[in-house]
This record gives sequence, C-alpha cells and structure tokens, in this order.
Amino acid sequence: MLGAKWKTVSAEEKRPYEEKYHAEREVYLQVMAKERRETEAMKLLEEEQKNKTALELLEQYIQYKQETEKETKKNKKEKDPLKPKHPMSAYFLFTNDRRPALLAENKKVLEVSKITAEEWKNMTEKQKKPYEEIAKKNKEKYMHEMEAYKQKKDEEAANLMKEEEEHVKLQKQEAMQLLKKKEKTENLIKKTKKNNQKKKQSKEDKNSDPNKPKRPASSFILFSKDSRKTLQEQRPGVSTSTLNALISLKWKELSEEERKFWNGKASEAMEAYKNELEKYNEFIAATATQESNIDE
Repeated sequence: MLGAKWKTVSAEEKRPYEEKYHAEREVYLQVMAKERRETEAMKLLEEEQKNKTALELLEQYIQYKQETEKETKKNKKEKDPLKPKHPMSAYFLFTNDRRPALLAENKKVLEVSKITAEEWKNMTEKQKKPYEEIAKKNKEKYMHEMEAYKQKKDEEAANLMKEEEEHVKLQKQEAMQLLKKKEKTENLIKKTKKNNQKKKQSKEDKNSDPNKPKRPASSFILFSKDSRKTLQEQRPGVSTSTLNALISLKWKELSEEERKFWNGKASEAMEAYKNELEKYNEFIAATATQESNIDE
C-alpha cells in the first residue's frame, strides 16, 4: 500500500525524503567505515600481542602449576582483613563475661552455653541494660565503619574501571598506529604494483593490435557507470570513496528483476565480443597464411 502511494508522489515531493535518506546513508557509511577500521586495528593488535606474550603465558602457566601443587586446599575465598567485623549482640557480650568464671569451675563448653542461656533468660531489664548499651554503641560504630569501608571499595572499583578505560583507550591508539603502519606498507605495495602494471600495460599497448576487440565490462561495471552519473548529478562534490560505497550498496539492494536486466546487458556485450573475437582470430590466421605463402 505504501509502495503504491510512493509511486504517485511527484519527483519534487520525493526530493526532501531522498536527500534525508542520502544524508543519513552517508553518516551510516562513515560510522561503519570507522567501526570496521577499529575492528581491523584491534584484530591486528591482538595478533601482535599473541606473538609477544606467548612466552609470558607459558611462564604464567608453569608458575600457576607450581602454586596449585603447593596449595591444593586453598579453595575458599579469602576474607578481606580490612572489612569491619560484625559486632556482638548483648547476649554474646554477657556470655563472654561469664565464660572465664564458668570454665574456671571446670564446666564443659556445652554446659557453659546452657548455663549462660538460662542466666540471660532470668536476668532483669536493668541487669541486661549495660550489655545492650555496649552492643548498641558497637553497632553504631560498625555501621559507621562499614559505610566508610563501602565508600572506599566503591572508589577503588571506580578507579579500577577508569584505569581499564584508559588501558582500552591506549590499546585502541596503539592498534590504530599499527593499522596505519600496515596500511602505509600496503599502499606502498599497491602503488608499486600499480606502477609495474602501468609499465606492463604500456609495453603491451605498444605491441598490441588496436583492431583486436576489447573484453566487455561486467554487469556490475555497467551498473556502476550508470549509477555513478546519476549519483554525481544528485550529490555534486561527493567523495569518490562515499560514491563507491553507495554504488555497492545500491547494487546489493537491486531486486532479482533489476539485476537480471544488467546481467542481460553484460551477456549481450559478451556474445558480441565473442563473435568479433572469432572474426578477428580468423582474419589473423588468414593473414598469417597469406604471408607464409608469399615467403615461400
């Protein structure tokens, strides 16, 4: 339904939407290009780091193996010695007070627990009050210390995260430098190859027959030439890289019917080329035969 409605819209009415589409597409292409470069850079850095750290990893493994052999029973998570200890309740403060005297009477540990529990149960509010006040003060102190401890832990976690972000940032910078170095080398190789190809082509052009039929363009090249002209008219001043990217995207978005059209054009051109080449080869063969007969 929307597709049918769009077909009825005039070119003038379509223009703002098409311009917005092209602008957003260009931004998208730039973002994607940046992400691809960063991904490629990180992969390159990872490969570099793998080569550098292979020996370190082996040493770490040997060290880990030695440590695990020495400490086979260290499975429990170690407690933080700086973490404030939970305070005792009023009852346990009373128990600690009574325990030495009861143990001096040769009472067993189980008996001590039973006696102190019974004594605490029978104590008046006035008798319990000193222990409850101490327990209250200890709890307040614990809460204050715990708050400071948590704040410190949060700060440490934030600093650790900041360090990690800085590390990632430095890694990206290193990766991009490595990528630029690689690209510089690749560009130099490409330039050298291009110059060599130009020299070779120039040499071939001198020796080649100008009457020999030239191989036709592929369906994509035919489509590119047609699209390039339209896009340049729509978006004057667009960069070559963006233009190439847009053409590639437009080619990928072609329907089966649209692609069939360009494949048909390429096939027609190829058939015409084959016929011309066959005639050319026949002519060359006939000319060679005539020259041979003259020489004889």
